[in-house]
Amino acid sequence: MKKNLLRLQLPLCLLALAVSSPLMAQARRVSPDKINGYWILLNRSVDVDVPNSGKNIYKPGCVAVTFTIGSDGIPRDIKAVKTIPASDLTPVAVNAVKHFTYGPSLTNRAGEPVDTYYVVPFNGPSDKAGQQALMAPCQLPGYDQN
Repeated sequence: MKKNLLRLQLPLCLLALAVSSPLMAQARRVSPDKINGYWILLNRSVDVDVPNSGKNIYKPGCVAVTFTIGSDGIPRDIKAVKTIPASDLTPVAVNAVKHFTYGPSLTNRAGEPVDTYYVVPFNGPSDKAGQQALMAPCQLPGYDQN
């Protein structure tokens, strides 16, 4: 009797493991500078409502927003994880990313979902070097694994 019970438990455990493995798999983490190898941002600008008053809304700053690009190209699990300096513009950054739409790149025709982040700058300088300096504090570690 014990042998039969053990034989039945092993196949059930293997079946449970096989079914749960895809669910536990995480999306690949891709840094913003390498995202074009997987997904192309289709809308280059989005309209957002910015409050007229609030904490640090007129100071230069940035918000790092993490999200997953789903197989349909729509951002999911959107979270603001870093705001420099702390301000009331964090919800504005999250709202901007919510409106992004992506299409798969030629090397990602299957539409593999990826985890990434986007740095939303606010009140920044117009020159490229100044923009990079403004957004540097919002860069996130751990997204270079391709």
